[in-house]
Amino acid sequence: MLTARERIERQKANPALLRLHRALSRLQSTVTMMNTGAHPDDEQSGLLAYLRLGLGMRVIVACSTRGEGGQNSLGPERLGALGMLRTREMEEAARALDVDVVWLGHGPDDPVHDFGFSKDGDRTFDRWGEQRVVERLVRAYRSERPDIVVPTFLDVPGQHGHHRAMTRAAESAIRLAADPNAFTEHFDEGLAPWRVAKYYLPAWSGGGDTYDDEVPPPDTTVMVEALERDPATGAEYDRIGEWSRYYHASQGMGHWRETAKSRWPLHLLIANGKTGPEASVLEDLPATLGALAACHELPAPAAENLTVADEAIGKANAAFPARDAIISHLLEAARHLSEARAQASASFTALHGHRLERKAKEIDAALVEAAGIFERAVLSPATLAPGASATLTVDLAYDGAHPTVRIEPALPHGVAAETVTNTGSKHSFTITASGDAPYSSLYPAAWWALGGNGGSHIALEADFGNHTAHAVFDLEEPFAVQPANSISMEPEALIVPIDGSCRVWPVSPRVNGSAIAVSLVTGGGWTLAGNPESPLLRAPEVPVPGLTSVTPHVDGREAFRLTPIAYAHVGRLTYRQPEALRVLTLDLKLPQGARIGYVGGGADRVGIWLSRMGLDVAELDAQELGGDLSQYTTIVVGIFAFGLRKDLAAATQRLHTFVEDGGHLITLYHRPSDGWNPLATPPRRLEIGTPSLRWRVTDRDAEVTVLEPDHMLLNSPNKINAEDWTGWDKERGLYFASRWDEAYTPLLSMHDANEQPLTGALVSATIGAGRHTHTSLVLHHQMDRLVPGAFRLMANLVQPA
Repeated sequence: MLTARERIERQKANPALLRLHRALSRLQSTVTMMNTGAHPDDEQSGLLAYLRLGLGMRVIVACSTRGEGGQNSLGPERLGALGMLRTREMEEAARALDVDVVWLGHGPDDPVHDFGFSKDGDRTFDRWGEQRVVERLVRAYRSERPDIVVPTFLDVPGQHGHHRAMTRAAESAIRLAADPNAFTEHFDEGLAPWRVAKYYLPAWSGGGDTYDDEVPPPDTTVMVEALERDPATGAEYDRIGEWSRYYHASQGMGHWRETAKSRWPLHLLIANGKTGPEASVLEDLPATLGALAACHELPAPAAENLTVADEAIGKANAAFPARDAIISHLLEAARHLSEARAQASASFTALHGHRLERKAKEIDAALVEAAGIFERAVLSPATLAPGASATLTVDLAYDGAHPTVRIEPALPHGVAAETVTNTGSKHSFTITASGDAPYSSLYPAAWWALGGNGGSHIALEADFGNHTAHAVFDLEEPFAVQPANSISMEPEALIVPIDGSCRVWPVSPRVNGSAIAVSLVTGGGWTLAGNPESPLLRAPEVPVPGLTSVTPHVDGREAFRLTPIAYAHVGRLTYRQPEALRVLTLDLKLPQGARIGYVGGGADRVGIWLSRMGLDVAELDAQELGGDLSQYTTIVVGIFAFGLRKDLAAATQRLHTFVEDGGHLITLYHRPSDGWNPLATPPRRLEIGTPSLRWRVTDRDAEVTVLEPDHMLLNSPNKINAEDWTGWDKERGLYFASRWDEAYTPLLSMHDANEQPLTGALVSATIGAGRHTHTSLVLHHQMDRLVPGAFRLMANLVQPA
């Protein structure tokens, strides 16, 4: 359950009058706009804030991936866990804008996932499948029926390949969504062809520190201008956009610009009507119920009812915040809208029936909000195991006298509810998951601003005289069915050198934190030894090189590791993954006499892996950085650490002295924005290339040329060879050094197809009696993925100077 402080924070952030204003503003427009992007945080938040909150449009973000291949500025979550975190961040960002989210990708096991960088759309589609992405977008167009589609980025050289692919797919899907012969399987699901009225390209560059669009943006055909402020908050719409972006905290988003943006140029590329310059994006679109009344297909009585309903909506907005008057006007709007829907012709309904249906739902939601009915719904505990039960309590914010209210939990398959109490203002249910209830999806397919999210929700009916309003509300915390036990192998991976010796490697299989006996399905010659309280794995006398997975089972069932994720901006989550002990056996020699100090910022696990390799490693906090550094032969600074560790900037000169006195300083990759001053952070001038798209190698199999074959870092204690560059995951490296002091020697050269070689992936310099080595190779990620070459190269890098 949420703590008292968390509830206070949520209530402060979402006051009742703001909710009511948002519910009323939805009613002003019958237009739907969709913004397409590749990752959570790609959305053009300031523009979306104005279209939704200023013009009243329904706004949808269509996102292809969960961002699982990106970086994390907050903590240790990577890959699937990061995708789950960024999914929740996107949902909270959408809540701040009152917009919907439709996901095209379904997590790291789906072909459409974030695999890092590519530099053009073709390379992205090689991984995603162009037909697959287009089909999913066509489905989104047909199900959500947007009038306007705007991708955030241009399909131009110099832009992220994921962005380019999504923009290309968004345009291709326009034609196919309207084609009755395309993806006909959709029609069996109740969908129908849909013609998007307008497709705009951004008439701005996607450049900056990361990208450098080579082709200028297209001409501006319409300028979206948000010259006024949001009446509910008094904030500029671009500021509200940053309120939304604040929730993308794992990506370091949420900025305060001295001047808020108020103009967004667009280029009309595809339109059903006229093309060329426009005064407004709403030109030639049925923007209100009143405008719909003028349609030729609509019989006169229906047109009259739509006109009256539109006028009643205007009166309800003008009456804010007088709740009784708002309710009266909304009931009038609901009555006339219902009559208009009944009187509409079949041809009108085929084209516009979804608009009227949506408006009816929005009116009902506004009625329930104006009546101040719903308070909260709390499931305790929020997570259920198969066969377990929980208590659901629904608190209403009034005495239950009027209107009459009915409450029903909406639950996933395998979960049932039984009413316990119903006292008017409080409803209580017992929620039980069956023994075979399926585990909840980690990656929901959509998020809806009107509610109905989180695996379970509350369906509410309220009787306002002759009108029954229907609304849905989310639970206080997302509901999930998860395994009863969390199984963890500690450590989860062993790094075993092939050195001819037979060793005992301690492993502690734990259930919910306690060591117990488990059944192990073994492979690769590994055997279980020791007693049940202290199980051990014994290496064979002649280990076989490669990766072996040892899978624990409990009670004959596959075991899962449950990892809690908790951040204030997204609440509490639980990431679920099949558990296994991974054993990497490789030819690995360790440097003699190395005593390593590791300075991490929480963005990588290199310190852990160095310890797993068998090296002597100490984590350095602020106090230790200010102590005697001469006790270490090598100090490794993790990725982003100069940006994440404020104490590290103060220790920079001490690190320089450490090098001059004979130490070996190793810095892993940093972005230019990560507190990296080219003249002050490294011991000698070392610049990181910008825009970063030009200074990375995204092909994980790119050929690596050794520039200094005899250099100590490539020969001792492990001879680095071609095999060490095989099996890499995602990419070679990023944020390569672009220029450096003549003291540095570049050791490697590599490049993506049809590009010039880059030599800033690994540079090293003798400085005084010591050495500084900087690498932009993604060694931390390769170690997480148990790539043998990464461990062998890292063992070389951490050798004493």
